[in-house]
Amino acid sequence: MEKAPSLIVCEHCDTVYRRRPLARGEVARCAVCDAVLERHQWLGVDGQFALILAAFIVFVIANVSPIVTLGLSGMLADTTLWGAVIAMWRDGAQVVAVLTALTLFFFPLSQILLFGWVLWFARQGRRAPGFREAMSALVRVKPWSMIEVFMLGVLVAVVKAHTYFDVIPGAGIWAFGFLTVLITVFASHDPRNLWDVTAGDAT
Repeated sequence: MEKAPSLIVCEHCDTVYRRRPLARGEVARCAVCDAVLERHQWLGVDGQFALILAAFIVFVIANVSPIVTLGLSGMLADTTLWGAVIAMWRDGAQVVAVLTALTLFFFPLSQILLFGWVLWFARQGRRAPGFREAMSALVRVKPWSMIEVFMLGVLVAVVKAHTYFDVIPGAGIWAFGFLTVLITVFASHDPRNLWDVTAGDAT
């Protein structure tokens, strides 16, 4: 029995294409709306799992380590991300505190855990329990992870604070910087390819 051709559908205009192998660095675009259909996956499932595991370890370090240490007249004070969130809450900026916690902790952690869950089973060529829901949640959570914006804000704040204080970058800020790189690299991979590399119906 002849195998049916692999098809790909543009999620923006619903145009259907026959999938073809992509060369390294090549991107397939829709001829109708120019949306990205698929990117060449230069990292395999095992590599992606190793990357997401590294991101989880760095994420933990970033959240438990001091972001910066401020020094003034021989006195030193440091804070973690959660220390800053609690301080904002106590100062009456509850909305900012909640948004910070969501965009810098809960959403990135959800993204890492969901990817880790589906990749753990994908390494065996299987779809994880709740695969459909996990893939749908990843699409919804991804735009709300704003670690890159946080890094830019911290860098601006450090430059300004350096005028008045001795500013010493902590392990947390380096971890967040490394996490930004890992997330950027991981974002270059299209998670939709997991539908193709895994077999069976999602439960």
